[in-house]
Amino acid sequence: MPVVNAMLPLLRKSPAALIGNVSSGLGSFSFLADPESPIWEHATLLAYSSSKAALNAVTLVYARALRESGIKVCALEPGYCATDLNGHSGHASSEEGGRRIARQLGEAATGATGRFFRPEGGTYPW
Repeated sequence: MPVVNAMLPLLRKSPAALIGNVSSGLGSFSFLADPESPIWEHATLLAYSSSKAALNAVTLVYARALRESGIKVCALEPGYCATDLNGHSGHASSEEGGRRIARQLGEAATGATGRFFRPEGGTYPW
């Protein structure tokens, strides 16, 4: 990811560097493979799910590569927010999604690297 690579010199100077990639439960292989998953009905969004799954892989690769430097890398999910992407059909506002991401960043700063945060709290399986 060119942006991450460009920012690494600055991140390496920070005592609490954190990279948060905005992902989705629809990129979780555990959910995509489970017919009992609460998001199974939405697991047909090929481009969206595959791009988020790829982002999750990138997140884990960076988390491993940067672990020794102390830079944390996590995946974050704002939840199903009303945006132009989904015709404003989401259940939460974009403001609420932003608050969730901010909360997750706070949790990520105090925990282990390489986690995938749920919008309602806790973490997702990869």
